Amino acid sequence: MNNYFVIGSPNSENLAKKIAKKLQAKYLKTTLKIFSDGERKLTISGHAKKGTIVVVSSTGPPVDSNLVQTLSLVSKSREMSPNVIAVVPYMGYAKQDKEFLKGEIITISVIAKLFKAAGATRLIVVDFHSPNALNFFKLPLKNISAVSLFAEYFKKYKLQNPLVISPDMFWKHNAEKFAKYLNTNAIALNKHRDRKTGKLIIMPPFPKILKEHDVILFDDMVSSGGSILKTIKFLKGNFRNMYVACTHPVFVGNSERKIIKAGATAIIGTNSIEGKFSKVDLSGIISKTIQNWK
Repeated sequence: MNNYFVIGSPNSENLAKKIAKKLQAKYLKTTLKIFSDGERKLTISGHAKKGTIVVVSSTGPPVDSNLVQTLSLVSKSREMSPNVIAVVPYMGYAKQDKEFLKGEIITISVIAKLFKAAGATRLIVVDFHSPNALNFFKLPLKNISAVSLFAEYFKKYKLQNPLVISPDMFWKHNAEKFAKYLNTNAIALNKHRDRKTGKLIIMPPFPKILKEHDVILFDDMVSSGGSILKTIKFLKGNFRNMYVACTHPVFVGNSERKIIKAGATAIIGTNSIEGKFSKVDLSGIISKTIQNWK
């Protein structure tokens, strides 16, 4: 039987405590001090003895600071145990997985090396933006899907003729899985982004949306909200209710207010990034993954 210890970064403390409870593990609290020059110092309370350490730490905004904190916790944990599972529900830089324009650095490949160098022996992520980029990580890993959890959450709603829409072709497969759980249909919009200007356009063919549908816009992450806002504008109010669902509710600036103002009924995310939109709990599926990992 595994003896687990869970360490949570300050930005993922609630999720870490839930995982510790489900694993019946001792929780080691971390405290954070921020210096005037912006440097951050973490201190772990307690010590792990003869067990597997689970470090729970998302790398949402501020991405660089939280990434350094995560790597620091992993490194310190490796000093205490030869078995360190890094649970990073939201992994920053996952979009930087290709050299789209000449000279661009594939940053996620650098991040992958850092996790290995810091001492992580296993890695768990959730709805990683680029599955192909996971090949950069040279350690055992699990990429968990939150699709079934969203389906269970939305079953509580009394949806009328629900229709799942992916704002781009990239997330089409997961939108279809989501729709299957709800016993309904899914479509994906053909979105194109100009790599130089960042401008978004929706390419034909265009779907025919009927007024009697409750629409669920489903994506892996929402940051600036550009794709979601473009989709809502494109649909021009041709829906009954509009729900925005995303695994990673990053929401920089005032993007969430813009989305609600544009016509969204509600925004639902997971606690991969903790905040007011963290309605879907990942602790159960993460704990089961850890327990069943042979």
